[in-house]
Amino acid sequence: MATIFLQAQQQGGGSMMFIMMAVMLVGFYFLMLRPQMKKQKQEKNFQESLKPGARIVTTSGMHGKIVNVTDDGVIIETMSGKLKFEKAAISREFTETRFGDKKAPAAKETPKETKKEVVKEENVTVTDETETK
Repeated sequence: MATIFLQAQQQGGGSMMFIMMAVMLVGFYFLMLRPQMKKQKQEKNFQESLKPGARIVTTSGMHGKIVNVTDDGVIIETMSGKLKFEKAAISREFTETRFGDKKAPAAKETPKETKKEVVKEENVTVTDETETK
């Protein structure tokens, strides 16, 4: 019985399976790993470019102004006082736009003048021409 199962297996399918696995790994790299590495690089560059006086938002949502930058962290001035945070806790620089919008609000357009159609009314008399019997 075991010899029947061994004979039923197809030969030569290993190379196709290897190619499919390679394609899946390459796809995984370009769809998952590469964008994540790019985002980490951007965050690292942002954290290294922090300067005193910048208004920032932390990952927990706290707003403040950077007072001092050290190698291992930053000191942020908030309404309640000064707090020390790790650089990794700085999420983004505070701007007036929300949700990362980079575009400035569009200038309001003046409404275009519409042509007014002038309809002349003519004096029309309507007579009732029905006969009564």
